[in-house]
Amino acid sequence: MCKLFINADPELWLSSTRSLRIDGMVTSVRLENCFWAILEEVAQRDDMNVPQMITRLYHESIDAGHDLGNFTSFLRVCATRYLALQMSGDIPRSPRVPLRELDADGILAKERSKDLH
Repeated sequence: MCKLFINADPELWLSSTRSLRIDGMVTSVRLENCFWAILEEVAQRDDMNVPQMITRLYHESIDAGHDLGNFTSFLRVCATRYLALQMSGDIPRSPRVPLRELDADGILAKERSKDLH
């Protein structure tokens, strides 16, 4: 089992920092390359680049009343949640299907009903 992880491309766990501007403020985000690759796929699905998507996530999270004290962790969770939703079949694996076209409320309701059982 461990060979699958240990012998993977070491570039995946190397981290890199990207600077972006949110509301006129320059901020830096440091993530492992594996997470950057996932976030790039997520952004491309809705015809955005990564800085645009991160800015949108930031604004929508603030609007929802979330405390984003650890924004980098939030982005890691977004990336892993994207993969988990693909594995469950809630997000089609084809990157040609935009995320904005999915029934987010339906997916969230389905998750909540699973949690109750």
